[in-house]
This record gives sequence, C-alpha cells and structure tokens, in this order.
Amino acid sequence: MKKTTLVIMAAGMGSRFGGIKQLEPVGPGGEIILDYSVFDAIQAGFQKVVFIIRKEIEEDFKAAIGKRLEKQIEIEYVLQDIDKLPAGFQKPEGRVKPWGTGQAILSCRGIVEEPFAVINADDYYGKEAFALVNRFLQNPVECGKKYHFCMAGFELGNTLSEHGAVTRGVCQIGENGVLEGIEETHEIVKKGTMAATPLKQLSFRQPVSMNMWGFTPDFLEILEEKFIRFLESIKGNEEKAEFLLPTIVDELIQSGQAQVDVLKTPDRWFGITYREDKEYVQASFRRLTKEGLYPEKLF
Repeated sequence: MKKTTLVIMAAGMGSRFGGIKQLEPVGPGGEIILDYSVFDAIQAGFQKVVFIIRKEIEEDFKAAIGKRLEKQIEIEYVLQDIDKLPAGFQKPEGRVKPWGTGQAILSCRGIVEEPFAVINADDYYGKEAFALVNRFLQNPVECGKKYHFCMAGFELGNTLSEHGAVTRGVCQIGENGVLEGIEETHEIVKKGTMAATPLKQLSFRQPVSMNMWGFTPDFLEILEEKFIRFLESIKGNEEKAEFLLPTIVDELIQSGQAQVDVLKTPDRWFGITYREDKEYVQASFRRLTKEGLYPEKLF
C-alpha cells in the first residue's frame, strides 16, 4: 500500500469562537474534533499525520493531542510562521494575520513527500470522505492534465451553522464530476429552505468545498511559485490579503494545468465556527457514538 499523509491545518486561533477552538472537548470521552478526523483517517488507510500549528499554541497543542495520538500513527508538527517569506520579501508593517491556507500547506515542504490530504482541524468531515480521498491518492489515474488532484464535495445545506454566517468554496462541477471552478463565498446564512449571501440565493444542494483536498507532492512546488507571485501582487492590500487554497486550485483549473475530481460525499459536516455551535457538535458525537460509528473512547 502506498504511503499517504493527512495534513491538518490547525494554526487558526478561532477569533469568532473566542478561544482555541481546536482544543475544545466535544466527544463523550473528552475528545476534540480532530481526534475523530485522525481516527477516521487511520481507518481509511492514512499512515502519517502532519499538524500545522502556530508557535503561540505549540505547547498546549502538543500536550492536548500528541501524547494521545503518537502511539496510534506517525506524527509530525509544522509551524506556520507569518515571518517566513521567500528571499527578497519582508512582512509588511502592520501585518498580524497569517498568510492563509496556501502558505500553511507550503510550510510542509520538506516534511511531506508523499500523496497527501488536507483538512481543517475544527471541521468534522465524516468517514466516507476520508475513504474516498485516500482511495484516490492510492490509485492515481492518468487524466491528460499536468496535475491531477481531488476534492471532497459536500452539499451546502449539510455545512451551514445555525448561529451565523460561514464562508464556503462554492463549486461549479461538470457532468463528468470534474471541478470547473470554485469561488470563495463569504457571509452565507440559512434562509428557510435556502442559503443566501447578501447578493444571491443558493440551493442547499449546491456543491461546496470544505477545504478537504487530495494532492500529489508536486503541489508544494506550485505553491512556492504562486506564493511569490501573490506577494508581488498585493500592493495596497498588504495587511489583509490572503493566499488561499481554493483560489490557487481555481487558477490551475482555469489555466488548463490541473484536473480536480470532485468526490461527492453525503456526510453531514459539523464544526465549531461560533461558541453556540459547541452544544450541537457534542450532541452529534453522542449520537454517532450511540449508533456505533465510534467507540466510547477513541484512543
């Protein structure tokens, strides 16, 4: 079996939640959301986990998960550093925000050398998504493009919060199940039986990305090149501009360099975007445990 790695983006501090939401206990045995992701990843066949964190939370993060998981699977840590920039660039004065998910994954260069999946630390994706992505990574197929990646596709209605607006990668998918375009869409809220932004309505069936991707190692080389171009292009928006995975992937699709297969999953996402989400997440894990999908204590 080919070695595959799960990369978990956990550098965010959860400003809307009001704390380090990645470390909030939500399972019957005090588990945090990413414990379930690692459990599902191991069952799906992933053999290594890389956590992307920030220096400020390194000690607490390792104490909360390292001791529990290091006997289950190979683990490594990568620090996303706002000051770590390509030669010739310096952090703009006043910049305090991390550079985004693209730079987070770029931080893994030299650590990740095998096919890998990417997820957010504070999102629950469901078992099926991990199985689908790992199967894709284990069985590469020639597609006629320079790069061949995949994305777990969720229905928008299964990814909304009851307590406020969310940001989702809204996808356009061709009849052959291939991603044709993706747009980072902000301020999506539930409106009865529809979803809506300030500008338009969206169907609950609309396919969206939840930042669960499957990449080959050469994607890290792409990121390095594109990060330099990004830094060259942000004049006037140096404090807020973000280098985001959906934007990078969309550029590769539109330029004809990449094919991204959308692996549709019926699983219901849940996560802690707002503090009020925690009660629902806890109830969901109690239900999944009662149904036998998870043991009372994962590890």
